[in-house]
Amino acid sequence: MDRPLIGISTYLEASARWGVWDLPAALLPAAYPALVAAAGGLPVMLPPGPPGTAAEVVARMDGVLVAGGPDVDPSCYGAARSPRTGPPAPERDAWELALVRAALERGTPLLGVCRGMQLLNVALGGTLVQHLDGHAGGPDGSTTGVFGEHTVTPVPGTRYAGLVPEPFGVPTHHHQSVDRLGEGLLASAHAEDGTVEALEPPPGSGRGWVLGVQWHPEMGGDTRVAAGLVAAARGVAAAAPRPQAPVGPRC
Repeated sequence: MDRPLIGISTYLEASARWGVWDLPAALLPAAYPALVAAAGGLPVMLPPGPPGTAAEVVARMDGVLVAGGPDVDPSCYGAARSPRTGPPAPERDAWELALVRAALERGTPLLGVCRGMQLLNVALGGTLVQHLDGHAGGPDGSTTGVFGEHTVTPVPGTRYAGLVPEPFGVPTHHHQSVDRLGEGLLASAHAEDGTVEALEPPPGSGRGWVLGVQWHPEMGGDTRVAAGLVAAARGVAAAAPRPQAPVGPRC
């Protein structure tokens, strides 16, 4: 069966170095496309662009994954900035919120990872906790570039529970989380301290396949969440098949 096209949002960095170059770059940790490929999809990187083009971009995808990254600017949900909130990334906020809204409007399967889950909540009118402890870093207390791990417990009867029915240890690195739920969303998993770890529309909402997870599945070996996205996207691809790309000469 053909593999569906999964667009993955990317980082916009003012300075990135490779070889002799130090230039602005749209980049993505390789673990994201590797996860999508392992789950049976074809990953495509989506660099930040004008928000007005998001609907056109989403229309060409079978599914969308909004990746993790910097803190969402509190102005996006009408809150004052906490001293512990990271620096703003306005271009990425605007682009990814537009991607989320376009996917929701079109019914394109959508997976939000960490920041992506938070943006899903914000896009639907929800708010965020701007700082919490204990969800990043190793046992020595280091949080710089170190993923922690904790157990996530599914809420029975939800889409997430259908994918991962048991409590499961996940790789985690975040200091913000969902506060007030966005309109038409329910919590479908929690951490041991009660933090919302997964979000989705309730059954029968008519929104199609939508899921947000607060952890980083790309940093672990479990592909069940990504496989759920790919399976839903495969249905989209089957409903509107694209022409097969010609096979050219091989190197």
